[in-house]
Amino acid sequence: MTTAAQPQPTLDALLARGWAALPAGYRIPEVAPTLDQARAWCRQLAESHYENFHVATWFLPKPLRPHFHSIYAYCRVSDDLGDEVGDPSVALALLDLWGRELDACYEGRARHPVFVALAETIRACNIPKEPFADLLVAFRQDQTVTRYATMDEVLGYCRYSANPVGRLVLYACGEVSPDKIEENFRLSDLTCSALQLANFWQDVRVDFAKDRVYLPQDDMRRFGVTDETIALGVPTPEFRALLRHEVDYARSLFERGLPLIGRVNRDLALDLDLFSRGGLEILRAIERRDYDVLSARPAITKGAKLTLALRALAGKALPFMRLGSRSGLKSPGKTP
Repeated sequence: MTTAAQPQPTLDALLARGWAALPAGYRIPEVAPTLDQARAWCRQLAESHYENFHVATWFLPKPLRPHFHSIYAYCRVSDDLGDEVGDPSVALALLDLWGRELDACYEGRARHPVFVALAETIRACNIPKEPFADLLVAFRQDQTVTRYATMDEVLGYCRYSANPVGRLVLYACGEVSPDKIEENFRLSDLTCSALQLANFWQDVRVDFAKDRVYLPQDDMRRFGVTDETIALGVPTPEFRALLRHEVDYARSLFERGLPLIGRVNRDLALDLDLFSRGGLEILRAIERRDYDVLSARPAITKGAKLTLALRALAGKALPFMRLGSRSGLKSPGKTP
C-alpha cells in the first residue's frame, strides 16, 4: 500500500504562516502610510530593538537620524523574515516577497512603512539597490547552508550579511566620493566582518540550537572540536584553544579596519568608534570567560556600554583618543 504524496503548500499558504509568526506590524498594509507615519514606524522599531544602535543615533546630526532608522528597519525586518518563522520554506517565501517589495521601492511603488521611509533615504543619499539586495542573499543562504568549510567561506557569508550595512552607512553619511569610496569600502568591510565574527563567537551555542555552525570546519578539525563538543555545552581545552584562535583573528580584522575612523566626518567617526569599541569589548568578554561561550553567553554590561559610549564621545572632542588614532592602533585588544 502506497502513501499518497502530501500536497505542497501554496505560496499564499506559506506567506500566511510566515506573517502569523511575526509581529502584526510587519505585514504589508493595503494602503501605504505617509512618509511621516513610515518614519515613525522605523524609529520605533530601531529604538526598541537595539540599544547600541539607539545610543549611536544620539550622536548623529538630527537630519541623518531618519535615514539610519529606515536602514536599520530594513535590516531588522529582513533578518526577522529569515530567522523568526522557524521554517526555511516559509522564510524563503517571505524573503522573496521582500525582495519584490525592494524592487517596487526602486520603481516608486513602495507600500510597506520600511520601504516608504527607505525610498526617501535612497533618494536623498543616492543609494544603489545592490547593498540592500545583498543582505537578502545572506538571509536566504541561512535557510540552506549551515556549515562553512573555511574562514574564506565564512568571510564570503559576511560579504553579504554584514559588509552591506557598513556601505549603506557610508552612503547615508556622504562618505562615498569618487576619491574615497574604494578605500572606505575596503576598511568598512573589514570592520563589519569583524563585528559579524565577534557576534558569531559570542553566539556559538545560540546558533547551534538553530543547527548553524559558523566556526570554520577546517579549524574545528585542526583543534579537535566537533559538533558534539558544542552540543554537550562543555568548553574543553580544545574548544577554548579554537575560540582563542578565532577571537585573535577577529581582532586582527578590527585592527585593519580602524583607520576608517580617521577618514570620515566627526559625527560618523564617533559612531564607528563606538561600534568598534563594542565589538572589541565582545571579544574581551569572551576572553574574560576563558573562551567559554558554551555554558553562558558572554555579554557586555550596561556599565561597560556607558563607558564605551563616553570614550567614543571623548574621541569626538579629542581625536587622539579615537580607536583609529596612532595610539589606539598599538594595542586595540587592550584599550577599549
